This record gives sequence, structure tokens and C-alpha cells, in this order.
Amino acid sequence: FSNFVIFIYYFLFQFSRWKMNDSFILPQPGSRYSISGGNLRISQLNKEEDAGIYQCLASNSFGTILSREASLHIAYLEEFKTQRRSPVSVREGQGVVLLCGPPAHMGGELTFSWIFNEYPSFVKQDTRRFVSQKTGNLYIAKVEPSDVGNYTCVVTNSVTQSRVQGPPTPLPKIEIQFPEVLAVAKGLTVRLECFALGNPVPAITWRRPDGVPFPRKVDVNKSSGVLEIPYFQQEDAGPFECMAENSRGKNTVKGRLSFYAPPHLVEKPQDVQKAIDESLLWECKASAKPKPSYRWLKNGEPLESFEVVNGALSISSLTLSDTGMYQCIAENRHGRVFTNAELRVIAVAPDFSYSVLKAQTLARQGGDVLIECRPRMSPRGMISWRKGKEALRESHRVSVLDNGSLRISNITKLDAGLYTCVARNQFGVASSAGTLVVKEPTIITSKATQLDVTVGESVVIPCQVSRDPTLDVRFTWFFNEQLINFGSHGGYFEKVGGTSAGDIMIRNIQLRHAGRYTCAVQTKVDSASIATDVVVRGPPEPPLDIKVDEVAETTSFVSWSPGPDNHSPVFAYNIQIRSPFSLGWQAAKTVPASLGGQQLTARVVELSPWVEYEFRVLATNSIGTGEPSKPSQKIRTKDTLPRTTPARVSGGGGSRSELVITWEVTKQALVAHLSAQRYSSCQWWTAHWPVSKTGPSCCQIVWSVI
Repeated sequence: FSNFVIFIYYFLFQFSRWKMNDSFILPQPGSRYSISGGNLRISQLNKEEDAGIYQCLASNSFGTILSREASLHIAYLEEFKTQRRSPVSVREGQGVVLLCGPPAHMGGELTFSWIFNEYPSFVKQDTRRFVSQKTGNLYIAKVEPSDVGNYTCVVTNSVTQSRVQGPPTPLPKIEIQFPEVLAVAKGLTVRLECFALGNPVPAITWRRPDGVPFPRKVDVNKSSGVLEIPYFQQEDAGPFECMAENSRGKNTVKGRLSFYAPPHLVEKPQDVQKAIDESLLWECKASAKPKPSYRWLKNGEPLESFEVVNGALSISSLTLSDTGMYQCIAENRHGRVFTNAELRVIAVAPDFSYSVLKAQTLARQGGDVLIECRPRMSPRGMISWRKGKEALRESHRVSVLDNGSLRISNITKLDAGLYTCVARNQFGVASSAGTLVVKEPTIITSKATQLDVTVGESVVIPCQVSRDPTLDVRFTWFFNEQLINFGSHGGYFEKVGGTSAGDIMIRNIQLRHAGRYTCAVQTKVDSASIATDVVVRGPPEPPLDIKVDEVAETTSFVSWSPGPDNHSPVFAYNIQIRSPFSLGWQAAKTVPASLGGQQLTARVVELSPWVEYEFRVLATNSIGTGEPSKPSQKIRTKDTLPRTTPARVSGGGGSRSELVITWEVTKQALVAHLSAQRYSSCQWWTAHWPVSKTGPSCCQIVWSVI
């Protein structure tokens, strides 16, 4: 190992020190340790003296931070002992295990193989033969005559690439098992081995004890009894079992996989610059299982004088001595992580370079004003105010807030003038000034009111104001809290009035224009608003829920519900009817004959029997009659005997054995019963006799005489 050298690089620091197993390394002339440019060099490595935990402490004028831990392991693989192994006697068909017994080693993974008799004849794994990569042992489930010979275990170190051979074992019952509980880190690949001896050769299966399948696809190599779970996750944890089974029986081995995760930072503190007396809260959070604990270092030393809660570092009042490099360490038994941040605590004299007072502040008479004063200074000093050349005295109207800003309430004309904010701390004094200008208030002189308008009329909604003549005023109108765009809305809205008025006119007003209209007035100094409720009166809306029942030969009962009256009470209802034989809708005769505004039911009379009718209702108020309701469902009146007889009945003519009878339906019957009379109409006769229709009002029957 004399020519093996370790280099660990660390940049950007002026001074570095090293620790091994928490003890400082002090390089001496001629020793095996030397530090160059922050790098630690170890020559002629010794596995007993140099293996351990190393950390670098890097320092400059801003502070010190500690590196994460680096473990140094020196890989080696010793030779097998030369003691010859005794021959192994096995009956044919039995199982046997040949022990490898690897020599002492360190670092890297070992891989195992077996030579059968002479190199390069290696044992090939199959359902009978298995080489464990954990113990190196060779398992033969059922020995056959061809297995007789010498077996040599070969061990290879993956780091040193050295290979050693054990003494030959002339050609033993054992099963490969696994730990009862195996802890696995997140993201690692789990490889479990299970091999059983038996004749016939046992079959190997893996499963969950509760019968639930593995949560995701796993690699099961049945020929070699290996279960492999790549990129292990928390849902993979839990109980499992390996079952070996042949025709003579079965055997089961149970185990459990437990999940763990070393800490992984999810929230890190950032470099920050703070003023004296300010507070600091640095969050440091890590995900891990089990939950991590947290420690903080300042300049590489444990930090114990400040509060740490769930990883967060809190300092309530900073001082210059708090400046330095800080580190948060999150750790559990499976690992630890470091994160670094710099804290600078500064001290400066008051400075208004970036926060001068406004040159001019406008305020309205009778209102309030806040003049901000926010100089940059550290530590926080004293702030005072002057008006003109005199110190400003506080009163019930004038006060200086904790942050230094000046508040003046119920402003008068006398409050106008030049105001100066003066800031001072132990490092200096600075000031900044601005002028307060007091303006007349903006007042809406129109009174809030309610307007009643009839559909189709035009109305003007006033918005008159008094204001400071030096200020521009802006009028904005809202309808039911929605901004009115005077270029749209169908041209119904129009601005009217002069420079001090924001009146609007609504032309040909409609029912949909009813609601609240708000006039908002705004200047650079203040604002005001007034609301006017507009009620639009119009004909009533159509009645609702028209129902028809109690249908008889010439009457029916009609009911309905009132629709909105549009701010004018309904004083009358009218019922209309329609049938296939009427010219459109016609007024119906009702009982009572006159239907008042409170009447919601009526009996319709003088209907014709056996006719389909529809009904609708109209409402009337002082504005007019509204739109009719939707038609009711069609109903048919009941049938009855005709009320008139056919006229001009006559007979005669015809051929031998026939008698022709003709008649004429009367005009009264045509008017009232033509479509409904089952006995006097041609339709009825056609259904019962061999009748031929000769005209719109005449029928003839041809009777055959037998």
C-alpha cells in the first residue's frame, strides 16, 4: 500500500484543518500526513492506523464550516489458510452443502465461485446447485454420481481485484435462510436467497403470508431461489416467506423487510443579511425514516445558546457577534446530511438614499394622511419630525407610529406645510423632507333616492358634486355593481351634465334596467359615491302553472299562480281558449264573469262537448296587460246528445231494392256541434252505415232493401 495516495479536494477557503475520529491531525515534517491547498495527503496507507472518519474544517474571514464525514476503508483480501480439508461422504440422492469460509477481508464486495476439479471448470448453477453470494457456500440439493470430485472456493474482491482460492474440498443437509428482520434503505436493491435440500429437488416460491401479492413487480428467479426487489420503497416493506416444496412435503421460512431512509434535505437555510436587533428564523427540514434529529453549528462548533424547534433556528435579537457561517445537520441512525448558510449582521448610519419622503403629499380637509419615513439604518435608532423649523409636537390628531411614519387625523388647512423626518443612531444622523398640501374635500350634493319609472320612459339619475377647483374629477357608474360601458348596452345609457356633474340618462327604460345605480367620484385626494335605486313598473309577467280539471260536457275548472307584477298590482285576469275549430285564441266565458287580481281560479262555461281545448291566462295591472301564460295541456270535453236535429230530411230515387235518404245539418249545429256530434254528423253515420258524403252539410244513406 506504500504507493496508494488519497486526495480530498476543497476549494475557495483560505485555511483548512482536518480531523480523524474527532481528533485534529497535526502534520509533522517527515510524517505520512501533509496538507496542501486544503487537500489532505496520506502516503503509505496502513489499514490499522489510517482507517476511520475524516472531516475538513474550512475557515476564512467570514467564519468556519465543517465538511460532511468521509469514511476511509482500506480494502484487502487475505489468503485462505493452507490447512487441507477433509473429504465429505454423501449418499447418492442426498443434499449437501460445501462451506467456503472466506478469509479476512475489508472494503468492496466479495464474489464467489467454485472450481470443480481443475481450473477453468466452474460449477454451473441450476435447480440442483446454488452458490450463495452472501456466504460463498455451495449447495447441492440432490447429489448425483457425476458430482464426485474436488471443489475449490474462489473469492474475488471488487476493489482490489485480487482473487484467492481455498483448499480443495473432496466431495454435506442445510438450507439457506435470511435474517428474521432485514432493514433496507430507500432506493436500494434487495436480493434474498432461499435454497432447500431434498429429493426430489424442491421447488422454491416466494409470497406474502396474507396472500396479498407483492405491491409491484419483483424479479423471482425460481431456478436459483433468488428474490430481487429493485429500488426498494416503503410499500415493499412487510412480512414475506419462502416456501420449498416437493412431493414429500414442504418447508417455509418467514422474514420481514423493514424500510428506512437516511435524511434528505427538503428545506435549506439561505444566506441572509440582517440589521442589528432584527430577528432571524432559519428553516431546516429533512425527510427520513425514522424521523431525523437536528443540530446546528456555528463556525464548526456546536450551537447551544439559541432555540431550535423541529430543525428551525430562531434568534430573536441579532448582534454583530452573531455573524458567521452556520450549518444544520439532520441525522438518524442511518446517516446524516449537512447544509450551510452565512449570516451577516450589519451596522450602518441612517440613509434616505433609497427611501426619500414624497416631495408632495396631497390630503383632503377633514381627512387622514400617513407620511412614511423608512430610512435604512442599523441598529434601529430614533425618529423625530419637524414642521418647518420647529419640532413637531404630538397630539390627539398628530402621532408618530412605531415604524417612524407620521399620521395626522382630521386635517385642517393649518396642517399644510413642509415636514422633515430626522433619523439618528449611534453611527450618524440623516433627514428627508416633503410638503403636505391640503385640498377641499369632494362632496356629492345629490341626495340618495329611489326613482319609480314606467317601461318606455326616459329618466335622469343625478350625480352632482362640489370639489376643489384645482383637482380633476372622474365619474364612474355601476349598475348592480357592474361597470357601465357607455359605448354598449344597446345605447340605453348616456352621460349628461357639465364638468361638475356626472348625471346619466336611461332612454326607453326596460324592465331589465331596474336595480341599483352607483355613481363613484374620484380625485387624486379622495373619493365618494352615491347609490340610487330605480324601480321600473310595467305590465305583469305571465301567470304560471295553468291547470285544468273537473272537465264536463260544457265546463271545466281552471287554476293558476300569479307571475311577478313588475311593481304594479294585478287587478284583473282573463282566460282565453283555443280549439281546432276556432280562429286563434278567443275570450272564454267564466264564472265569476269578472276575475279580480286576487282571483286565481275560475270555471269556464259554454264549451262544446267532445272538443279538444287549450287554456291560457293573461294578467292586467295599471300599466297594461302582460304577455299570456304558456298554454295548458289539451283536454277534451265529455260527449252528450245533440241539441239540434238535421233539417230537410227526404228520401226517394235509387235503384231496385234501394232507398236514398238525404238531410241537411242546420246552421246552429254547424256552428256549435259539427265536429262534436256523434249522432248527427256524417262521421258518426259513416262509422255505422254505408253512408256517402255529398257536401259540407249534407249526407245521404243508401239503404238496401232485402
